[in-house]
Amino acid sequence: MSFTNYLEDKVLNHVFGGTAFTAPTTLYVGLFTAEPGEAGGGTEVSGAGYARQSVAMSVSGSNPTEANNDANIEWPTATGTQGTISHAGVFDASTGGNLLAYAALSDPTNLESTLTKTVTAGDVFRIAAGNLKIRLD
Repeated sequence: MSFTNYLEDKVLNHVFGGTAFTAPTTLYVGLFTAEPGEAGGGTEVSGAGYARQSVAMSVSGSNPTEANNDANIEWPTATGTQGTISHAGVFDASTGGNLLAYAALSDPTNLESTLTKTVTAGDVFRIAAGNLKIRLD
C-alpha cells in the first residue's frame, strides 16, 4: 500500500517538524472502483449495502516492517451492484475523514498480480486475515 500525501505530511512533520501526530483510535477499510491516488479521490463504492469496515492491525518484522489485518475484513452482503472493486484504502473515519493508504487489489500469493472483483447483489466481499498489507522498506 502507498501512503497518501496526507499521511506522508503527518509522518514527516511528526518525525522532523516537531508537530505531533496522534494515530487514529480506529481504522476503517474502504473499497474503490477507481484508484484514489496519493492526493485521494478515486471512486469509493457507495450504496447497495456498502459501508467501510473497521480493522485492527498488527505491525511486525523489520526490513521490511509490515502491518497486517488481524482478522478477516468482511463487508455486508451487497443488496445490489456495487461495481468492479479494484482498490482498497485505509481511512481514519467510518465516513468522510482522511484516506491514509491505498493499493490495488492483488493476489496475496503474488503481490505483482492485480485482481479485481465485480460485486453484485448477494455477494460478500472479504479480505482474509493477514492479506491487507502495509509495508515500509
